Amino acid sequence: MNKSALTFQNVSFHYEEGNTPILQDFDIHISKGEFVSIIGPSGSGKSTLFKLVTGLEQPTEGEIFLRGQLATNRLGQVGYMPQQDLLLPWRTIIENAALPLEIKGIKKREAHQQVLELLEAFGLKGIEDCYPSDLSGGMRQRVSFLRTILTGSQILLLDEPFSALDAITRISLQEWLIAQWQKRKETILFITHDVNEALFLSDRIFVFTETPSSKLEEVKVPLERPRNLKDLNKPALLEMKDYLIDQLRKRMKL
Repeated sequence: MNKSALTFQNVSFHYEEGNTPILQDFDIHISKGEFVSIIGPSGSGKSTLFKLVTGLEQPTEGEIFLRGQLATNRLGQVGYMPQQDLLLPWRTIIENAALPLEIKGIKKREAHQQVLELLEAFGLKGIEDCYPSDLSGGMRQRVSFLRTILTGSQILLLDEPFSALDAITRISLQEWLIAQWQKRKETILFITHDVNEALFLSDRIFVFTETPSSKLEEVKVPLERPRNLKDLNKPALLEMKDYLIDQLRKRMKL
């Protein structure tokens, strides 16, 4: 856990000259293999942070490092999973999952073979020839996560991937995601509005508390791994949940 996965150093960003900055002299450090959640009200800067990490936006000032190296061109260097699965309806499941491999220039047959080798681990074996419309929301999100994994990046950005799912499916996929992360040990940054979800999944939680943001408030989750949902009923976790909700409420009043 000593090696750096992502570092923002004195980063400032605004969308238009003269507008209030969203980030100002902003610092953050994520270690390799960490699971970090980011919470904050709408408009606080969470999505902007992800755009900067992916390279869709460039900082006005400051530097961004990936895996310890200054990264001015970050496009394609991290995996990104959006809130909606964005599966292509005219492509089968295996064709959707293989898309990042094909973009890299890997031949179709080889790309499909790589997908086939992972389907069972992702709970998708036997549906490779189905279309997205044949699947439940939870299964579609599994395909979306597999596609994100197949980008080959060890840094994955997950932007509220379970928010549109029903409560039972959401819990099931939270547990499934933790199991996949523990096997694969990628670095995950996870945006959520759900404090319980953040506490269950994360090593650390970062909270957007002000705009412009210079430093996120950091909360370390006092739970060992493996963990289960019942652990969230422990007094220390209930106290932490109340604290995080209070912080979000204060931010919403600004």
